[in-house]
Amino acid sequence: MRISELAALVGVSTRTVRHYHHIGLLPEPVRLANGYRDYRLRDAVVLARVRRLAELGLSLDEIRDVLADDQGRELREMLEELDADLARQQEAIGARRTRLAVLLAEADLRPDSAVSPEMAGLLRDLSSGGSRFAAVDREWLALMDTVADPADRAQVLDLMSPLTEPQALARGHVLYERLDELEDADPADPRVPALAADLAAYMPEAMVTAMIGTPADAHGGRWLEAMTAEVSPAQAEVFRLLVITLKHRT
Repeated sequence: MRISELAALVGVSTRTVRHYHHIGLLPEPVRLANGYRDYRLRDAVVLARVRRLAELGLSLDEIRDVLADDQGRELREMLEELDADLARQQEAIGARRTRLAVLLAEADLRPDSAVSPEMAGLLRDLSSGGSRFAAVDREWLALMDTVADPADRAQVLDLMSPLTEPQALARGHVLYERLDELEDADPADPRVPALAADLAAYMPEAMVTAMIGTPADAHGGRWLEAMTAEVSPAQAEVFRLLVITLKHRT
């Protein structure tokens, strides 16, 4: 087939095909007596694979490495791998469309509606009657749900799960209220160490390990850093004492 036919078959421009030839990404095919390139099915498979890998975000150098591994492989194997690539893409699109359908079915879309359903439920549980501290927690958890990989997201949900039990929720809302009361307090306020101790007693052991027993750049460390950056001096002192207490506990 001609270059225009190849380009139309794969869904790229003839300019793209010529560019891939120029940089050595797509081998030059045999030319006919009249000088025209004569493309075969294997050329179309290679070009389609280049397009798919580029759509996945691979650089041209990375694509070249992948294609080098394809040399000498059977056409059927190449087609099967290309089909697997497309199946993964289709699965990802299907999952995103399912989530969109859930969102569109909601009568009242809220800013936190875009997070996963599991995290949305947790955020609703943490809505402690307008507590400023609860709002900071909600914002951090929403951010985590957006940027964390699935494994880290699942870990956060597991760590927070014990705190969503009715008694724990009620206790947590009281702690939020006590934190809010310290917004304009002096760091030397006697309520500060008492609240730090109560917070330490409130936190499950697994959460303590994740927050204290991990590197500072891990999610637990970043949570503590985010807390102290968003609060008043007295509230920051609560978290400083909390960290000290938890380190002694681990």
